[in-house]
Amino acid sequence: MTHQLFLGEPGAVAEAVPGSSLLLEGDEGRHAAAVVRIRPGERYFVADGAGRRVLLEATDVDRAWVRGRVLGVTDEPEPAPRFVLVQALAKGDRDEQAIEAATELGVDEVVPWQAERSVVVWRGDRAAKSLARWAAVVARATKQSRRSRMPSTSPAVGLAPLVARVGASALTLVLHEEAAEPLASVELPASGDVLVVVGPEGGITDREIEALQAAGARSVRLGSTILRASSAGPAALAVLSARTRWR
Repeated sequence: MTHQLFLGEPGAVAEAVPGSSLLLEGDEGRHAAAVVRIRPGERYFVADGAGRRVLLEATDVDRAWVRGRVLGVTDEPEPAPRFVLVQALAKGDRDEQAIEAATELGVDEVVPWQAERSVVVWRGDRAAKSLARWAAVVARATKQSRRSRMPSTSPAVGLAPLVARVGASALTLVLHEEAAEPLASVELPASGDVLVVVGPEGGITDREIEALQAAGARSVRLGSTILRASSAGPAALAVLSARTRWR
């Protein structure tokens, strides 16, 4: 079984070298000690969320922290290209389901999109709380999938900021049921951001499609079936990862 992974303080993880010790404290330390119940002699990972992973063997455990001896350190290079999921806000927790699965499948950034047909609206305090909830979902999925790099969670965007990101990306793919071009046949760039845009339950409006395409986006389809807002993005990321990273 793969060792448990926890997210540590970046400064402490950066200083880790084989033979040294690393103290895991705070919320992660309490979780490791009281919930996961790490015991002396057990091995586990601590990552900084930016590509560095440390393998440790627990030496001392308290109710609120775990100290371990560093057995090894690995540094994971930044992925190229970067996969960015632009997920339209969806009712219920479907958007959160989407970013959770996307994190497990290798996404590098998630961007909430306030689409024209999104039933959910983020404003004021709700926007800050909802964004924090998204970040927490991504953090949990990062640990569950044993990732050394935690995807970034960007602030919500409307159409105009999204169009600007499309213009700056290496490639933008808009999932659309009426598109003729299959995602599996799209030539991918070697570097830069690849945006995958997923609309809300009611679909992307003609105005949004026209604006995105004018900025350089391409409409693509996944297959012959219609996927929910919670599954379309992860399915697309699985296709992209299979073509670039799962080799």
